[in-house]
This record gives sequence, structure tokens and C-alpha cells, in this order.
Amino acid sequence: MNLIDIIETKKLGKQLSPEQIAFFANQAASSKSLDYQLAALLMAIRLNGMSIEETTALTIAMAKTGDILSPDVDGVAVDKHSTGGVGDTTTLILVPLVAACGGRVVKMSGRGLGHTGGTIDKMESIPGMRVELSEEEMMDNVRRIGCCVVGQTGDLVPADKRLYALRDVTSTVDSIPLIASSIMSKKIAGGAEAIVLDVKLGAGAMMKTLDDCVELAQTMVGIGAGIGREVVAFITGMEEPLGSHVGNALEVKDAIDVLAGRTEGPLLEVSLRLGEQMLILSGLAKDEEDAHHQLVSALNEGRGLKKFKEMIAAQGGNPAVCDNISLLPQAKYTKEVLCPVDGYILSVDAQAIGEAARQLGAGRTRKDDILDLSVGLVMHRRIGDRVRKGDPLATIYHNDEQKAASAQSSLLDAVKIGKEQPPKAKLIYGRITKNNTEIYP
Repeated sequence: MNLIDIIETKKLGKQLSPEQIAFFANQAASSKSLDYQLAALLMAIRLNGMSIEETTALTIAMAKTGDILSPDVDGVAVDKHSTGGVGDTTTLILVPLVAACGGRVVKMSGRGLGHTGGTIDKMESIPGMRVELSEEEMMDNVRRIGCCVVGQTGDLVPADKRLYALRDVTSTVDSIPLIASSIMSKKIAGGAEAIVLDVKLGAGAMMKTLDDCVELAQTMVGIGAGIGREVVAFITGMEEPLGSHVGNALEVKDAIDVLAGRTEGPLLEVSLRLGEQMLILSGLAKDEEDAHHQLVSALNEGRGLKKFKEMIAAQGGNPAVCDNISLLPQAKYTKEVLCPVDGYILSVDAQAIGEAARQLGAGRTRKDDILDLSVGLVMHRRIGDRVRKGDPLATIYHNDEQKAASAQSSLLDAVKIGKEQPPKAKLIYGRITKNNTEIYP
């Protein structure tokens, strides 16, 4: 068996056998395999798809390429995963907030993918922060403080770690089978017993249509049910950046502001909705109302921010960033982007905003790119807002004037302004469980 024959099979649109899929996963985990052959198979999968049987087989095969944890955390090990968005900092809010309510959150996150930000990149903007921990350290942290956020180590799903980086630079990010198998293989390997999925829909998401989101959510929930995991998926909007800050250190600041009670809005609203389900699946809340009350109490009493400080300290970072954000990486320059005309914000192309941040150096174009953790942008207006000529639309944080000029041009193209006020962007589209698919009106 070899990769060339497997590429040929999928290139012709045929179904791969479990043995071929296992071979592919093992080759992805091997340092002896060739990037260009793996990339060719990724593209063939992107173009021709995979059946649910193939996707489930790939998920299990990828998980088996490394260690599979069995967390002993004095409670239900719960995890949350987003399919990726722009300004989506829910993980950094939810992990400490749910832990402050008694949850046991074992969170394995990834790096930036395409125009979307990566939680691990954001975490590394905190001075001293360690994101690669041993299994013993992870479990000890969760038992002591209730949470951890770590990257994939070489021993956990090595096949996905390789394929994840290749997908980012081969335009194969938006493949439902590859997304589902990537996410769920990490959940299997991480040992999460309860999983809440956030499937993003809209211009800034990998999935652009509701039908695709439903298919992806149902695929992942189905995989989870088949391996005995409690899985619930929400479909949430990504027509515009979820939070106002886009960029690694800037998004850490945004999360701190939410946990400190200084910021409300869509980022907090989605975080609370996901957190409610995490508490319910953990057996810590009887229903959404009970869970909501617990989360809001933890937020208002400062217990979420305190838990974030504890988590940072436990992973070697400097918790003082929560009180002094100037300790985060700081860009040398700022540039105001002004509104060109009077009117209302009709739309904000979130993908273009993410690309603008990538132009500044906040994201990768090649898998070995080194990020500038200090750069990015802060949006000052949302869809539906009234604006006047000369009002600030955004602030660009940069270290290179040429890159800033390019990002400004992209940002102005991304924001459409008209005379009629549109409705606010929708945040929650539906919820999928193993027994029900509910799409909200």
C-alpha cells in the first residue's frame, strides 16, 4: 500500500477502505512521509468529499496515531471547540468561567488556520505561558484549579498536527470531513467525556451556508455518539467579528475585559450560551436558567478573572497581565481608519477583516511563519450602527507602515455602508444533539 494509490482512488471520487485511511493517518504521523503527497490527498478529499463511514474511520485512525488520555479530574472532563472565526475569543472566557463554577475543563486547542485566529497563538502572547504540558501536568492542573488550555503535544494526535498545518497553506481548510475528523480526533485523544461544539456560519467562517453548518454539526455529533461521548453543537453567526479585537495579544485583552466586566455584547452572549451547555453536560446545572445564573454570578463576583489568573500562573505565565495589559506584546504604532461617508453599517466581511490582520503579521501564509503577536485591529462599529463621515471605524495596531496601508485598504473594502439601517447580525442559528436538529426562526 502507498499514498500514490490512495491519492488516485480519492482523486477518482472512490471510497477509501478503513485500511487505506489508517495507512494515510499513520503516514501523516510519520516524519518520513512527504508533505506534497499528503497535500495532494488533502486536496482530493476537499474536492471529492468523504462518506460518514470514511470520516469516522479517519477520526479514529488519527486519534490512534498517538496517546489517548483517560482524564482523572474528580468530575466530568468537559471540552469546548469552535470551528474557527474572527475575533472569536470564547475559549479564553469560557474555560476559566466554567471552571469557576466547578467545571473540569480539559481544553486542547490549535493554532491559527487560514484567516481565523488560533487559541494557542493567543495564549503564547502572555509572557512565559507554556502551552505544551505533559499529561501529568495537565491533569494535575485540572484537579487543582479546574482547567487548562494546551496545544497538541507530539504524543497526542500527531497525524492531525501535521495535517492541520498543511491544510492552513493548501486551501483545504473548508472541507467538512477534514474539519470533523480534526476536531473529533483531538476530543477522543484528549479524553473529554462531554463536548460542546461551536460551528461558525457566515463570511468569517469556514462554513458559508446553514446547510453546510448543519452537515458538519451532525457529522461531529454523530461521531461523538458513536464513541460514547455526550456532544452538543451550536451554530453561531460569523457575519462580522464576534469580538471587537482581532489579533493575538489584542484578543487576550478582549477576553480579560469581558472577564473583568468591562465589555459586554456578542462575544459575552455567545460565551454564556456555550458555557450553559458545558455546565449542564457536566452535571453541574439542571437547566439553562440555572447554568446562566451560575455563570453570571461567577462573572460579576470576579471569580472568572481570578480563575484565569490561576490558570495562567499554573502554566508558567505572568498573571499580572490581567491587571496590566501593557505587559502583553505591544505594537509600536496605531493607525485610525475613518468612515468615508454617512450612513449605516450594512455588512462587515469578517473573512476580509481576518485577512487584514494576517497581512499585518497576526496570521500565517506558510506553516513555518513566525507571528507578530502584537499586531491586529480593533473594530469600533458593528452591523446596524449609525456612522458619520470621519467617525473611527477601526484602529490598526502595526509595526510596518506598508502592511498597515494594505490592511487599511482591505478593511475599508470589507465594510459596506448604506442609507437604510439593516437588522443586527444573528448570533445563534440552532442547536444539534444526537436526537434532534433544532434551527431557530
